[in-house]
Amino acid sequence: MPGRAARTTALAAVIAATVVSMPSAHAQPADDALKTYTDLTREAEKLSQDHLKAQSDLSRANAVVVAATEAEKKALAESEQYRGQVDLLTTASFEGARLTNLSAFLTSTSQQDFLERMQAMNIIASDQNAAVERMNATLTAAQKARTDATTAASLAEKFATDVSTRKVAMDQQVTAARTKYQSLTAPQQKTLAATGPKVSAPVPAGAAGVALNFALGEQGKPYVFGSNGPGSWDCSSLMQAAYRAAGVSIPRVTYDQAKVGRGVGRGEVAPGDLIIYYSGQSHVAMAVDGTRAVHASTEGVPVKVANIDSIGPISVIRRVVG
Repeated sequence: MPGRAARTTALAAVIAATVVSMPSAHAQPADDALKTYTDLTREAEKLSQDHLKAQSDLSRANAVVVAATEAEKKALAESEQYRGQVDLLTTASFEGARLTNLSAFLTSTSQQDFLERMQAMNIIASDQNAAVERMNATLTAAQKARTDATTAASLAEKFATDVSTRKVAMDQQVTAARTKYQSLTAPQQKTLAATGPKVSAPVPAGAAGVALNFALGEQGKPYVFGSNGPGSWDCSSLMQAAYRAAGVSIPRVTYDQAKVGRGVGRGEVAPGDLIIYYSGQSHVAMAVDGTRAVHASTEGVPVKVANIDSIGPISVIRRVVG
């Protein structure tokens, strides 16, 4: 489609311009090269979260299509059932069950017989009207379900395009980051890969404590863009897995994790809280206590504990439970 091609071409142009504009690794001082790598990985992480979000949106849209299609089938089946009932009542009416007040009076053999005939006539009429109403209601429901399915299918197509577009952007940025990593000096790579002593800390009772204990247990494992564990993680998959271990379901991506539970201030942060970073909310860590957090940082850097405020500018802090 022209719109899709235009969007993809424009996005590719922006990415190409960004990568081309990066200074040569050989011309950069060591510190500048490390900063460039950090900037590239931060953008790659954001694009990875964008891609994961688009996949999630597509999955939900496809589920709506399936549900709406099934609802339409069910409603049509029910309408056919009621249509059969209407037909039977109509046939019964024309085969002698249709009575007028006068005919019921003239053919009755007694007052009681008249009352019984009148009652039968009213029951048939009532049943027929009710069956017609139910049939019409199911047909209306089927029509709505068809409209919902059509709308959802259109949305799913849009999300599918979004998934493809964002994957192209993510792949190019991840490649740029990995290429830059290879250009770093051995001491720089060693510094990034250093885990230091593993941190242990008391954890609170309940789900937050279980989640924190899980996250702390993953220290030293590598970060891989888009990874879902258990051998490697990205920032948000580690948080999701930690709370899953505690029996609590949270979304996959940082943008949605920034909405779970309730918000708390920096001075209220407690073990197990999710700390979302940057204005674009593209990174997440879990509070160990009031000053430290455990997180999967970026490729080349293992899961580790760091000072909460050193990770980046805080966007929001969310308490998942409690």
